[in-house]
Amino acid sequence: MKKIVSMFLVLAMLLCAAAFAEGVAPEDIKMGLICIGDENSGYDVNFIDAAKKALASLGLSEDQLIIKFNAGDGEGAEDAAVELAESGCNYIFADSFGHEDYVIQVAADYPDIQFSHATGFKAAGSGLPNMHNAFASIYEARYVAGIVAGMKLNEMIDQGKITPEQAKIGYVGAFPFAEVISGFTSFFLGARSVCPTATMAVQYINSWGDPAMEKEAAEALIGNYNCVLISQHADTTGESIACEAAGVPCVGYNISMISVAPTCALVSSRIDWSAYMAMALQCVMDGTNFDTDWCQGFAEGAVALTELNDAAVAEGTAEAVDEAIAKLIAGEIKVFDTATFTIGGLTPEDFAQTEEGAAYADYIYDGEFHESEAQSAPYFNLIIDGIEELSN
Repeated sequence: MKKIVSMFLVLAMLLCAAAFAEGVAPEDIKMGLICIGDENSGYDVNFIDAAKKALASLGLSEDQLIIKFNAGDGEGAEDAAVELAESGCNYIFADSFGHEDYVIQVAADYPDIQFSHATGFKAAGSGLPNMHNAFASIYEARYVAGIVAGMKLNEMIDQGKITPEQAKIGYVGAFPFAEVISGFTSFFLGARSVCPTATMAVQYINSWGDPAMEKEAAEALIGNYNCVLISQHADTTGESIACEAAGVPCVGYNISMISVAPTCALVSSRIDWSAYMAMALQCVMDGTNFDTDWCQGFAEGAVALTELNDAAVAEGTAEAVDEAIAKLIAGEIKVFDTATFTIGGLTPEDFAQTEEGAAYADYIYDGEFHESEAQSAPYFNLIIDGIEELSN
């Protein structure tokens, strides 16, 4: 039986390769997008806008895009993928971490369709040539957004609104996953690169997108933990609404928060998925396969900051942002530079020699933690000194 299954797998892979070689005429391209939520989620809007931008960049029409909304993080993703495949899509993209197992199942049944999944890590192990994982070096954009935050903290210190010791950031995190931890760590390192007394408290809400919970968590960080600036890795405007009401500066994610926090929103970091989607669509048209794992940053246009809010950012912020981005592209700044943080009082190199840190030894060398190089999805999940995880 195993030999028969293997023969069918080999045959499917050969057929898939043949389909890739044929390519698809531009007018026959049909892209499917599976969204965990809908147009009310900044997270999903970022993907939707990217898909439309990617299609336009290739001279394709928005009519060639089919979107499945509110798939959730369960079996709804499988149903959506099957429906898109049966609708004639030759490229399908799923936008949430929880979609991965379901999309892999469907990809195995439709070897002539290319599938991409955001934030996952199982494509390489699936053995499917039509299954791909994609992410971006969002830690680069979060680091620069952290510089924006750090400069605001310095302004507040200079104006006598807070003391250096009161430069405490509050961070609303979705889940205690590596993706979130990597993100808030890079943000914190950016902030501390310009405001060395900064500290941070992280509150998880165990949801990717819940406006009420996000707002409540931000209010608690401000009112109960004396946080004077708020940032987030959650998908709605709840945090920014709370900050505008409290007069507390904030840094968002995915979309600009200026419309809901005109006096307090500083900037947001975001992934520009259009760079990846355009590449994948072009490969489908050309009949060529593409990388199983893909992760790029500022240099490739895969990450970005939304517009700075001139009504809220500190003087000189725009220049500092441009300088930091240029240095990141040139390799002059390493986000996870091991000289800039400790773990339990130990340098990352010394921590890697302990029993607890041995699992990270392969990623710590040449003076940095090498994030998103072994796989596209983040795997930095260490809590560094200066950051406190709050209990729920």
